[in-house]
Amino acid sequence: MFRMTGAELTIRLLERQGIRIVSGIPGGANLPLYDALSRSEHIHHVLARHEQGAGFIAQGMARVTGQPAVCLATSGPGATNILTAIADAKLDSVPLVCITGQVPSPLMGTDAFQEVDTYGMSIAITKHNFLVRSAQELLSVIPEAFRLAASGRPGPVLVDIPRDIQTAEIAFAQWPEPGEADPAPQAYDADIETAAAMINAARRPLLWVGGGVIAAGAGGQVRALAEKASMPVTMTLMGLGAIPRDHPLSIGMLGMHAERYTNMALEACDLIIAAGVRFDDRATGKVQEFCPAAKVIHIDIDHSEIDKIRTASVGILGDIAEVLDVLMPKVQPNGRAEWLEYIAALRAAFPQHAPVQGGYETPQKLIRRIGEIADEGAIVCTDVGKHQMWTAQSYPFRRQRQWLTSGGLGTMGFGLPAAIGASLAAPDRRVICFSGDGSLLMNIQEFATAAEQKVNVTVVLLNNNCLGLVHQQQELFFRGNYFSSEYQIAVDFLKIAEGFGWRTVDLGTSADPDADIARAFAQRGPCLVHVPVDREEKVLPMVPPGAANRIMIEGEAHA
Repeated sequence: MFRMTGAELTIRLLERQGIRIVSGIPGGANLPLYDALSRSEHIHHVLARHEQGAGFIAQGMARVTGQPAVCLATSGPGATNILTAIADAKLDSVPLVCITGQVPSPLMGTDAFQEVDTYGMSIAITKHNFLVRSAQELLSVIPEAFRLAASGRPGPVLVDIPRDIQTAEIAFAQWPEPGEADPAPQAYDADIETAAAMINAARRPLLWVGGGVIAAGAGGQVRALAEKASMPVTMTLMGLGAIPRDHPLSIGMLGMHAERYTNMALEACDLIIAAGVRFDDRATGKVQEFCPAAKVIHIDIDHSEIDKIRTASVGILGDIAEVLDVLMPKVQPNGRAEWLEYIAALRAAFPQHAPVQGGYETPQKLIRRIGEIADEGAIVCTDVGKHQMWTAQSYPFRRQRQWLTSGGLGTMGFGLPAAIGASLAAPDRRVICFSGDGSLLMNIQEFATAAEQKVNVTVVLLNNNCLGLVHQQQELFFRGNYFSSEYQIAVDFLKIAEGFGWRTVDLGTSADPDADIARAFAQRGPCLVHVPVDREEKVLPMVPPGAANRIMIEGEAHA
């Protein structure tokens, strides 16, 4: 017979799930959990400086490993602070288990100190949530939380545990089995046969892959299918890295900030194989005018996505890697010379804006150059803004789970804590976080966490002293009314970083940028690379919000 408190049981169940790192902040309502955690021989606790940072640290771990990660918060403001990170995980399908403390059960509903309805507030932004009513429930709730987070389309699960449940004594005879992902649904043979026949008959097919391909680890299958059937591959923001950027069949990212030739290729295709995508507005533009002549094969593990926005000619429910494994032998080799010649002609007629070689003349060339200097195993994080789109357009991604960004929610402040989590999960790999000054200020307190944990993170700060993407849209669509997008003071980020114990490099005064960047990467530990950027530098091409993808604002292409 085992005897322990609810808090001790929770920690032991996390250990049995294989959890070795958790991020969080203690408070009155979760102190019993922290007391039990202090005696764990297996779990390392990362003390974040803000609960949103704790949530994004856990996200960084989950995005790199593909496995559920855990974050902790106390009740009231602790719980409300972490909700943004949970919502971000929901939209980007990241497996997360968030455990919050709650006021004692008898005080719930009395407006007690630091009481909020965490359960009620989190319903819309989680896959599932639990309000634990007894210590006995923990034996089933904790494994179930992990099962739900990892099964099907991954996502966040919240477990709210009142303080009295944490301190309650429990006796039980047997440990529950750890929670594991359910088997994926099996695709129907008839749907596979139909899809193969459509691909074989198509003259201008195109593979469109998203975050679901990354979650399924199906990049290898995507590349093999594309090469066998000579199909160009386009990626959503979340699908970058599914195949190498410089692969001959890669036509880059589609949508709002795609290259013109990419969006034009989509306009010309007669079949889209959409794998793990949501048909979201940033990818499709005006959806009624998105690839109107194309039939659609939609492959997804989430049945609710199929036919949600665009009706599919064939919808295939299943794990994308498994579906492509079954589909592959049924697809005939096909050179499709005419289609590939047409794509090549589009590339020639509409040269890409993203640089093909790195340099220091523009932010895009700088990002490409950093990708050339960094090793192929580097993990790349971003915050949200111009730097995010420049990185998506320009960085030479080569592998899956190399790219971590906030796609669905677009959360400024994501980058630094996610980079910390990525480094904790993969301590032998260099983590590069491209950020903007506006985004970095959102969670800059996590500089302390990074220094404390000695993570191998390099933040490349593209500093234009404004909210860059807001500034750009105000210029293009609001007659240059730059209201509240230009900062009135210039923050000295180098001094701030040094105050947190970071190494620093200022490319604005560098005589040898290549050498300085290489030196920043050569040493372990956190480092800030400061890059002054003219606020007039734009993210182009750009589809105006609400317009069809063929309507693009363009500038000069880079060599």
